[in-house]
Amino acid sequence: MKKRVLITGAAGFLGSHLCDRFIKEGYRVVAMDNLITGDLKNIEHLFPLEQFEFYHNDVSNYVHVAGELDYILHFASPASPIDYLKIPIQTLKVGSLGTHNLLGLAKAKNARILIASTSEIYGDPLVHPQSEDYYGNVNTIGPRGVYDEAKRFQESITMAYHRFHGLETRIVRIFNTYGPRMRLNDGRVIPAFMGQALRGEDITVFGDGKQTRSFCYVDDQVEGIYRLLLSDYSDPVNIGNPHEITIGDFAKEIIELTGTDQRVVYKELPQDDPLKRKPDITLAKEILDWEPKVTREEGMRITFEYFKTLSKEELDKREHKDFTKHIRR
Repeated sequence: MKKRVLITGAAGFLGSHLCDRFIKEGYRVVAMDNLITGDLKNIEHLFPLEQFEFYHNDVSNYVHVAGELDYILHFASPASPIDYLKIPIQTLKVGSLGTHNLLGLAKAKNARILIASTSEIYGDPLVHPQSEDYYGNVNTIGPRGVYDEAKRFQESITMAYHRFHGLETRIVRIFNTYGPRMRLNDGRVIPAFMGQALRGEDITVFGDGKQTRSFCYVDDQVEGIYRLLLSDYSDPVNIGNPHEITIGDFAKEIIELTGTDQRVVYKELPQDDPLKRKPDITLAKEILDWEPKVTREEGMRITFEYFKTLSKEELDKREHKDFTKHIRR
């Protein structure tokens, strides 16, 4: 019998790529999503496959999957500022109640579970680069706290199940990831910049542009997640690309990539927006023999080619990023 894996958040950007990978590896995939931020078009190419099944379900309410499960990957969560500022309660619930439900399912099925955590665990870090033994600098009651604290609780309850119940658990701390199937206007840096370039708009940089990010191409991210799931390591592991760039320089790269001549305009930085973001991937190299392979130049080219295929309706669709009440003072 082929091994069977449940992937939550399966219709999202990263979840859909994970579905592809596990199908490719010969697994039977059970995909689950409530479609609040996910889109069925990301996985519709898998629907005809006998080894693929989809459930429209909110894991924060309940989770039931008939039959055996070997693995569970919990990727159900809003991941962009637009989403978790718009639906803060749902964000907290999927990180807490949803995770609790899935840990219970893993225990009942005797399945190994991998939890998708985030670099936001580190908040606006006082340590650079960020290694797994850094506890972070997080504002629990700030606007970003609904996402940050949901993920921090998610890690805590996962480790509690591991220690108390002996459950096989894995925790991946995901740093900025990009690639095809990102929502063009979801508020994150890469789709925001590329969408503005495609529409001929000015490139908007929040802050002075000196804050940094490290971007990991989706194929590299999926490879790291896959290796972590199959490893024997239960503590959190950073998976990301350590090649750091300032947002200001990145905006110039996007203008050069797209062949446009937009201006770069600057607006106030949102509250608690991290000024530095760079993963220390020493542990991933040692434990998983993993490091990213795709250069930013190559990954951005592929991503831009994907965005260029979108319809004018998709290109013009706006998801308003209202940070005016969350400005850093």
